[in-house]
Amino acid sequence: MPRSNRRRRDEHRPLRMGAMGSQTTQSWMGRSWVVRQLSGHSSTRSYTCPGCTHEIAPGTPHVVVWPDDGLGGVDDRRHWHGKCWKARDHGRYGR
Repeated sequence: MPRSNRRRRDEHRPLRMGAMGSQTTQSWMGRSWVVRQLSGHSSTRSYTCPGCTHEIAPGTPHVVVWPDDGLGGVDDRRHWHGKCWKARDHGRYGR
C-alpha cells in the first residue's frame, strides 16, 4: 500500500486572520478577555456555547473569547453566541 502524503489535520485549527472580524478586549469576572467577532461563513464545525449550552451550528455568526494574559492556548478559546456573551452578567454562567 503506498504511503499517503496528505498532511494530517490538527485537532485544533489556528484562527485565520483573513477570515476574522473585529477584535476587542473586554473585562469580565476580574480578568481581561480577547473577544473576536466571527461572521461564521468559514466555520465548518459546531461548537457548544458556554452561556446557554446550545449548539452553535456551522455558518452561524458568533464570538470567540479567550483570556488576554497570553498564557493560554487554543484550549482556552470558547465560542459563544453573540447575544449570550453580551448577556453573560445577567445569566448563571460563571457564578
